Amino acid sequence: MSRQEQKRAGTDWSGQRIEVTLGNPAHGGFCVARREGRVVFVRHGLPGERVFAVVTEDRGGSFCFADAVEILEASDDRVDRVCPVAGPGGAGCCDMSHATPSAQRHIAAAVVAEQLRRLGGVERDVLVEEVAGGAEDGTRWRTRVRLAVDAAGTPGYRRYHSNEVVPDLGCTQIDQRAYTDLVEHVWQPGADLQVVLDADGQRHVVEIAPPVVSRTGRRSPGRRGASARRAAVNAPRAEKVVEGSGRPVERVGSREWRLAATGFWQAHRGSAQTYSTVVSEWADATAGGTVWDLYGGVGVFAAAVADQVGVSGRVESVESSRQAVDDGAEALADLSQVSFRHGRVERVIGALAAPDVVILDPPRAGAGKEVVAAIADAAPRRVIHVGCDPASFGRDVGLYRAQGFELADLRAFAAFPSTHHVECLALFTR
Repeated sequence: MSRQEQKRAGTDWSGQRIEVTLGNPAHGGFCVARREGRVVFVRHGLPGERVFAVVTEDRGGSFCFADAVEILEASDDRVDRVCPVAGPGGAGCCDMSHATPSAQRHIAAAVVAEQLRRLGGVERDVLVEEVAGGAEDGTRWRTRVRLAVDAAGTPGYRRYHSNEVVPDLGCTQIDQRAYTDLVEHVWQPGADLQVVLDADGQRHVVEIAPPVVSRTGRRSPGRRGASARRAAVNAPRAEKVVEGSGRPVERVGSREWRLAATGFWQAHRGSAQTYSTVVSEWADATAGGTVWDLYGGVGVFAAAVADQVGVSGRVESVESSRQAVDDGAEALADLSQVSFRHGRVERVIGALAAPDVVILDPPRAGAGKEVVAAIADAAPRRVIHVGCDPASFGRDVGLYRAQGFELADLRAFAAFPSTHHVECLALFTR
């Protein structure tokens, strides 16, 4: 149905201000409301609240999306928003900063449990645990942020589901010293800034050149144009170190990494240590055995299990980023049992030695059917799966179960306070 046909049929509510009562939380930071037989997914509200909401997106059919813009009956879990740039019409950073940290964890637990039930076929109570390293109110936990630069050369955060920049550096996920003097500098319009506060408190600022967008990306409003623009953003871009060495120092236990400022490291300053501890406990790798560390990054998990297999064993880490492979090999040069392979997991996995234990931390989209099937064919004794998106995590749980694995243990962590995101670790056995 076209937008014009929707309007004639009265099913296009775009821009309308409606009164609704919010029900259960849904994946993505929404609460579910119902009006005139349709589902309304509402952001910036809390379960049980009565609100005025403005419909932000309506493509017809049985549901639409809205923002809560006025709270008529507030939940006891509501607090003043700790992030000044979030909220309706604002940046897409802290979409749960209007809830107490305890309420955020309870909501995340309900979402994970629902995705496990619906997509994984598992009925399980979920407890979302805190991660040490941030403030009690859910602020100042980040180690690094990626900022956008607007047409005037001013840095800020992107609006929710938009490339428009909010030129305000008030987001409280990271310590405010990360922003010092950034607005005094005129940056390249369209560039990105990577800002890191490393384990030693050193700030690193890297300016990433604007993406080079093809003619199709510039002129086409459709799918081809969108695909071309995504490809440009993800393509290699020139980097200029403006402050610091561009090689931040990070540590887990007594081991130190020096890695590219624009490379991957866990966002929460306590996450790498927390996850490594769980992985080490669950792996229970045998001396002389083989462990796969898939999507291994700079080898944090490889380091966690290296002592378990010993010098007679093997830890094979697979990572698609050449920079991460180089940084990991440098940091773990003293561990002869650890080897790094550069390549995509689905292409490399068939060449690996049969594993006793598999550890994987795939991107937000999850591991998927091909990788899970390849792991099952390798017949490991244990699989430790890390997932940062409840929906893809739930789908992967279902894929493991279809391959005969049992969900033996589950831990969930509030690794992204003031947001709807949650990190889950699962142990599978056969």
